[in-house]
Amino acid sequence: MKSIKMMLAVVATVLAAVSCGSKKEAPQQKVLVIYYSQTATTKTVAQEFATKLGADIEEIVAVTPYDGDFQATIARWQQEREQGILPELKPIKADLAQYDVIFLGYPVWGGTYATPMAAFLETADLSGKKIVPFCSFGSGGLDSSVRDLKEKLPNAEILPGYGVRQARIKAMPAEVDEFLKASGFIEGEYTQLPDFNEQHAVSEEESNIFDTAVGDYPMIKAKATTVASRTIPGGTEYLFTAANLPREGADPNEPTGEIKVYVTVLEGQAPEFTQVLR
Repeated sequence: MKSIKMMLAVVATVLAAVSCGSKKEAPQQKVLVIYYSQTATTKTVAQEFATKLGADIEEIVAVTPYDGDFQATIARWQQEREQGILPELKPIKADLAQYDVIFLGYPVWGGTYATPMAAFLETADLSGKKIVPFCSFGSGGLDSSVRDLKEKLPNAEILPGYGVRQARIKAMPAEVDEFLKASGFIEGEYTQLPDFNEQHAVSEEESNIFDTAVGDYPMIKAKATTVASRTIPGGTEYLFTAANLPREGADPNEPTGEIKVYVTVLEGQAPEFTQVLR
């Protein structure tokens, strides 16, 4: 009888493990979502994270707001960068010492976190914290801004981050849900994506997919050379390697060479790029 009970216990354990599928249990940690947002796009992402996590949330606010249009913001950013100036910020209310995990949100300016976030990092003590970066961008910058965060915060643990193009903000809630489940911050099943297959020379069809995805986006002028792909829910994701061509009227110091471009093609929808790695 004892052996039968042990066998039933083992079977129950195995069945429980199988039924969970790709599921992680959320750790018990105190979480703060703190962000800077100039156009409300990053704010929308921050609110989604805070809602799903049940976390505290706070906004980083510049004393003199960046309240101009895109060109005015870029002009001010360039001037501040050239002069080595960081904007003055209003004090935050949160006691950072009370939090285990900090979700750090920002728009990408010039390939890295926006200047008000840089000002925040100058005085904030994030030593020993787990940092989850998230950002919004026009074409890319998650990878480069995370590299800069790791250099700026050597005593913090920088975890994998999330980024979204401003043009794809409607896709963000579902992506954030998958991201948090896959990262183990909330419980639930998520999709484990396969690896990309081997890079190969682009076909005419694949070249057309790339050209359609980047379209007339002004910050990208490139020709696809190789590509890899993988199946995702509802379609296919491509990872293109492309020759980054000079753009008319662009900054002469703008990097050339190769870029990598992620493109998704969902059933019944046109190709769209999700991120550029420069």
